[in-house]
Amino acid sequence: MAIENSFTLAQVYLPLIDEVYKRESLTSRFDYTSDRVRFIGGNTVQVYKATMDGLADYGRNTGFVQGSVNGSWETMTLGEDRGVSLTVDVLDNDETMGMAFGTLLSQFLRTQVVPELDAYRFSQMASFTGIGKADATDITVGTTDVAEMLDTAEQVMGDAEVPLDGRICFMSETCYAAFKENIARYLGNDSRVSRDVTNYNGMPIVRVPKNRFNTAITLNDGSSEFGYTIPASTSYPINFMIVQPDSIVQIVKHVVPRIFSPQVNQTMDAWKLDYRIYHDIFQYENKQAGIYLSAAATANS
Repeated sequence: MAIENSFTLAQVYLPLIDEVYKRESLTSRFDYTSDRVRFIGGNTVQVYKATMDGLADYGRNTGFVQGSVNGSWETMTLGEDRGVSLTVDVLDNDETMGMAFGTLLSQFLRTQVVPELDAYRFSQMASFTGIGKADATDITVGTTDVAEMLDTAEQVMGDAEVPLDGRICFMSETCYAAFKENIARYLGNDSRVSRDVTNYNGMPIVRVPKNRFNTAITLNDGSSEFGYTIPASTSYPINFMIVQPDSIVQIVKHVVPRIFSPQVNQTMDAWKLDYRIYHDIFQYENKQAGIYLSAAATANS
């Protein structure tokens, strides 16, 4: 195949990358796509921030006190530059860029990329300055009153004037199981019992696998291990986390993948994919209360 067609094939596979990422990632909903964010380099972005004065006394003779609105672009550097090179032997692929390669890419995104992105983002949010935090609690199904913990979290966020609109509650499977114990059973129109809880006080409930939901992770450099690991004794399972999306800035940039045909690949008789992604998550300094964390008292082991 001609070399120039490799770029065309890369463009064909970009929609697959975006589709799998958006479908499988629990945190992709926070990606910032507003025109208030602009890329100024491969891994550098500028985010528009505005500050304004509050009210002042109105004078019947002097009128309004002049206030001001100040806008500026804050430069942020994406801290995570991750990538890997994947190959598919030409004999394992029936046709050029056929099912074997497409299946490999989809599985790679679903099982490797997406879990790491979610795990990184949750751990970063858990470490942000000034967020609301519950007392560390180990959840016991049948004993722990999760609904009461959520009510406390809502009170804390309400007192901090965090908007109700848009809040999302992410919950571990253990916490969710305990939460259901507090909720009455309902019969649907078809008389089948359902104990699913998808919403609480207007907040969507999103269940998170335990490997993605910890206060700290280690990103491996690939020299001995790939992906990420959960450090024992220094990382704690997260019970639940309530996030108001306007309190964070989450940026992700999928770099156009490089695809090499077997005719171009000089080291192997195989198709080769180089996949790279820049991403990071940041906190608005004046919206720290927009995240509330409940973590376990017992560290991972």
